[in-house]
Amino acid sequence: MKKFPSTLTLLLILLAIYWVFRASMPTYSPDRDAPATDFSTDRSLVHVKAMSQKPHAVGFPAHTEVRNYVIGALRKMGLETSVQEGYTAGDWGNLSKATNILARLKGSGSGKALMLLSHYDSNPNSSLGASDAGSGVATILEGIRAFLSENKTFKNDIIVLISDAEELGLNGADLFVNQHPWAKEVGLVLNFEARGSGGPSYMLIETNRGNGRLIEEFSKADPEYPVANSLVYSIYKMLPNDTDLTVFREDLDIEGLNFAFIDDHYDYHTVRDNYERLDRKTLAHQGTYLMALLKHFSNADLNNLKSLNDFVYFNIPFFRLVSYPFEWIWPMFALAVFFFALIMMKGFRKKTLTIREIGIGFVPLLASLLINGVVGFYSFTVLKWLYPDYTDMLHGFTYNGYTYIAAFVLFAVSVCFYTYHRFKSVTTPNLLVAPLVLWLVVCAAVAVYLPGASFFVVPVYALLAAFFITNNQKRPNAFLLVFLILPALWIYAPFIKMFPVGLGLKMMVASTLLTTLTFFLMLPVFGYYKRKNGLAFLGMFLFVGCMIVAHFQSDFNPDKAKPSSLLYVLDADTKTAKWATYDHKLIAWNAQFLGKDKRTPEVLAKRTISSKYSSGFSFVSDAPLKQIATPKIDIERDTIIGDLRHIELCITPQRKVNRLEVFTNDINFKAALVNGIALSDYYLKNRKRGKLISHYISNNDYTELRLAIPKKAQLELTIYEASNDLLENPQFTVPKRPEFSIPMPFVLNDAVLVTKTIRFE
Repeated sequence: MKKFPSTLTLLLILLAIYWVFRASMPTYSPDRDAPATDFSTDRSLVHVKAMSQKPHAVGFPAHTEVRNYVIGALRKMGLETSVQEGYTAGDWGNLSKATNILARLKGSGSGKALMLLSHYDSNPNSSLGASDAGSGVATILEGIRAFLSENKTFKNDIIVLISDAEELGLNGADLFVNQHPWAKEVGLVLNFEARGSGGPSYMLIETNRGNGRLIEEFSKADPEYPVANSLVYSIYKMLPNDTDLTVFREDLDIEGLNFAFIDDHYDYHTVRDNYERLDRKTLAHQGTYLMALLKHFSNADLNNLKSLNDFVYFNIPFFRLVSYPFEWIWPMFALAVFFFALIMMKGFRKKTLTIREIGIGFVPLLASLLINGVVGFYSFTVLKWLYPDYTDMLHGFTYNGYTYIAAFVLFAVSVCFYTYHRFKSVTTPNLLVAPLVLWLVVCAAVAVYLPGASFFVVPVYALLAAFFITNNQKRPNAFLLVFLILPALWIYAPFIKMFPVGLGLKMMVASTLLTTLTFFLMLPVFGYYKRKNGLAFLGMFLFVGCMIVAHFQSDFNPDKAKPSSLLYVLDADTKTAKWATYDHKLIAWNAQFLGKDKRTPEVLAKRTISSKYSSGFSFVSDAPLKQIATPKIDIERDTIIGDLRHIELCITPQRKVNRLEVFTNDINFKAALVNGIALSDYYLKNRKRGKLISHYISNNDYTELRLAIPKKAQLELTIYEASNDLLENPQFTVPKRPEFSIPMPFVLNDAVLVTKTIRFE
């Protein structure tokens, strides 16, 4: 086919890829003067800015300031507002005194209520919480204001819950669900969250049964920019990334919809989660969800959302959300296999297909998968070896991560073009057999093990159509073939970017393999290209260019700052002190304390105050002994009753502290209460690394333990008491961090840590 328009079709493909990302989100333009009945991104940004001036985790001074601001904003709209306060430890053994903010809009009916949910606390230590979850709170405040401005009657009550202590273990949600009388009146929850500071907002369903009714109602609400698919939900259920909504589902069997964005993951839980870095288009996207769903669900029947049936669903430009029941999965697969067999038989009859060329067609396919799989799998390991500083970005997504994604996608495309160039003598119909066989195997596997991904069969149908055309036409219409590969581009291109962004660059293998698999679906077009080797060299050239760009982006600067950590650790038992860090690559700021005498810790590395990724100290060095007040420990009871030993003690801070953790030796607890809150039997049997409890302290409160253990057991308690004041503490002269560094997230940081051990023989 001499006149196949390679350049034009390639441009159309690039345009289609651009469009799938462009069409997933609204644009942003200043809208402060938008009509009162419209959701205004600028008006919601006013709330974000007000709430994200300082870190406002539970127990921090700004925590109360943010709570008062939210209460004031709700009351300004004429809503009667209340607070719910109480201790809770959730399911993670993280105790805190949570203070929830509540308001209720009365509807005309008597059915179940619609709940709007987000949390106002920021992550402990340094996060400013603009995106996580100031953006969610602001979306609800602006959405409710716009909704009330319409002055329309609605049927269902609307409960606004701005929860507290979400970052500590979903504690505020746990307090509401298990102790507030409104909880059992909720029929559906809309929860707004963030795990980055930009990008499209993904809709994720929370349900204990089928998602059929929720998908039907979501489709009826018809949000303008739905970004949702059943594969992401299936993966979400496998990951330990619960939200407040999880408590509603697990404890009261209440369904809900999460809306969360994950781009710019490097800002997550850091001081850079600020007003300036929150993507305005992302906030506008959250608003489009809320307004559409608020209008629909405020009048929908919320008593009838349960379903035993699951739907496969995915979004695609122009069609928005496409869904169909799980019952269609196997018939659709069987039909695809039938069409494949039918076209194969016809191809053999017409002699457009030959066994020899089909067999040869498997060689470039397998070679591409092998090369791109290996390179993708080891890519981040090699990058961390080349750039050791990347190890200190604990969430695994670097500031130049998008450049790396582009680089390795280009590498994968280059490999595919080159391998298929080496087998250019094989005709396009014969080349398509191997991808069809592979994709049918993939579709069968996901139907069995990951049915939420069964929409993968949709691009296979398009490939079958192209297979039929190329078998019957020597000169197929190039633009028709481009049209047939659009489902593959529009479905898989967002995944290629999403996996390493959301799960870290260690998942680059998902991008390289998915790029390769998508390339196979595009062979109806690429198979006719005469200069595949030229495109291979172009792709490799661009790969090298991206890697060079990424190299020059690898240095840290004030806008892209390196996470760093420093702690002062006092052992009250041995009267010794150490400087400690989680950094694997020190900077001058903390090297002056650890420096030449740094060493790998022994005891502290094995068991230390808990963190999200179970990170231990990387280095310690001797530190001068300071007069730090140690906690007061009063043993109030130690007695044996029957086969159990009952121990009660109270730990009272003697300095201003933020957090207290208690670890124990390997012991079988029969019961444990902390400040009157019982820890569940499940938690006690599945404790990790010996942690008994974390208490995130408000108002310098005490920690009271009531324990029941076997009478012959010997109990050892190791207490870690931390204050986040190392840089302000007058006993220390730790200088301010340089501008190119920020406090490391996910770990205790900038803290004075006191450890003390108690033994009950």
